[in-house]
Amino acid sequence: MDFVTMNILDSAMVSICREMGITLMKTSYSTIFNEALDFTCGLADMNGDMIAVADYCPAQIGGMPLLVQSCLKEIPISEIDEGDIILHNDPYRGGLHTPEHTFFKPIFVEGEIMGFAVAIGHIAEVGGMAPGGFCGEATEIFHEGVRIPPVKIIKQGKDNVEVWKLLLANVRTPRVNYGDLKALIAAVDLGEKQMQGIFTKYGKAKVKKTVSDLLLYSEKRMRAELEAIPDGIYSFEDYVESDGVESDKHHRIYVDIHKNGGSIVMDYHGTSPQAAGPINATLGVATSAAYNAVLHMTDPTIPRNSGCFRPIEVMAPPTSLVNVDYPAPEVGGNTETHPRIVGTILGAMSKALPDRVMASEGGTHCNFVFGGVDAATNEYFACYDLEAVGWGGRSFADGNSAVDSINGNCRITPVEVYETRFPWLIESLALDTDSGGAGRHRGGLGYTKQMLCVNDEIICSQMTDRHLLAPWGLDGGHEGGCGATMVMKDGKDEWETMREAYGKASTSRFNNVSIRRGDRVQLRMPGGGGYGDPAERDSDAVLRDLKDGYISKEAAKKYYGYKEA
Repeated sequence: MDFVTMNILDSAMVSICREMGITLMKTSYSTIFNEALDFTCGLADMNGDMIAVADYCPAQIGGMPLLVQSCLKEIPISEIDEGDIILHNDPYRGGLHTPEHTFFKPIFVEGEIMGFAVAIGHIAEVGGMAPGGFCGEATEIFHEGVRIPPVKIIKQGKDNVEVWKLLLANVRTPRVNYGDLKALIAAVDLGEKQMQGIFTKYGKAKVKKTVSDLLLYSEKRMRAELEAIPDGIYSFEDYVESDGVESDKHHRIYVDIHKNGGSIVMDYHGTSPQAAGPINATLGVATSAAYNAVLHMTDPTIPRNSGCFRPIEVMAPPTSLVNVDYPAPEVGGNTETHPRIVGTILGAMSKALPDRVMASEGGTHCNFVFGGVDAATNEYFACYDLEAVGWGGRSFADGNSAVDSINGNCRITPVEVYETRFPWLIESLALDTDSGGAGRHRGGLGYTKQMLCVNDEIICSQMTDRHLLAPWGLDGGHEGGCGATMVMKDGKDEWETMREAYGKASTSRFNNVSIRRGDRVQLRMPGGGGYGDPAERDSDAVLRDLKDGYISKEAAKKYYGYKEA
């Protein structure tokens, strides 16, 4: 291997992917792109293997290889022309969930396809039963928005007008959708152009050989990491709460991890059957979650590409919660079930790698989606709003507070932007005292966002979790705080759950609730679990937490033996 050229090429390709993401962010219309950064940009070879990716959304990073390879099964290389751009979002064709649209563009060099530029992004409005696409009570895939099989949205450099018409006729916000889709196209256009420059500079043969070496290098480094882990079978289980349809029924995620030498197998047999409601995960999600967990436990300097995934095998039984069968709903699988799968794997590996895993994080994106007609502009709006959670304590440090869940790596939308773009007034947004689980190393804190509706009506839906089942601690650490979604209707002075106020089956998954002018909504995000015995926590750390308002005096006395002077 020519390590010098390999490092130069890897750095150049990762930089191209980052530049693709910046282009997407700067040219998009919706806040989920230009504020939250819910997208991923990468490069693939002609076989569909991911050869480089930027550090955006982990769920999409792990899902990219299957997405591209599934497209190539329906539109083979021989049918792809220069200037084509292929789009698809079908969860049953290797996708993750309906809102995430994948664009990939062939990179032609001297008339030959050398690879693909890829962009995956979460489109805020995709049609379906509920504005924003997260139908918390969906019972089939058709409730969750428009499914697009692999199609050429651009043919030989020109818009495929018929496809554009179909896409924009089936969503509530065609202007915004058009802008976001064009931003994704701009990203892959840039990736193609920049990679053509790489091939021109180094030559096709040199680049192909170096990329092959790079994949092998990542594979060898990952196998070396796995070989250092004690062999054995490691098991754990966790639960996803109510699916939005069957009230208070919890759904088990179970994993047996078979670690043998430089290979690891994630066996999900023992997981619950697929749910009636939309918490099911596709095979792409189950695979991506396994990759995500392993990447969190291993050396972060290993180049992120398909090579480092080769030692990881996934066994996901069909018709289960982690490998849903058509036509069951699945929109929450990528946002809520994915972090639960990752947490289950980390919980299992805590026995082998106690210094590399954390206690349970909050494990939800909140997924509060809404839409309506803005009284000020008479224009339809739709928003996919995600929030952050507390992460779990670790053997060496407290958990981080108010960070996006482990599969997202996204940002929350700033209050000023939120109020400018949508008819809400944010009355408060603050960390919640005592929401981090007690421990030698405390869990990170969640927070509460309180909003006042300043529009005639906003139709709201949600897909969240951890309202009933608290994030777990490790090694004697305590549970983190649960989340909640509450509403106070105009003229009332008491907060109610969505079940109490609207008769919903679940407090955490519902759709098409009418919030009217003067109503208030509270989104309370869960905290992370604690790590280690709270009695062993440093007394200075307890005092700092008290001073900063992270814990109350009551909690300090109860968990940490604090005594006032």
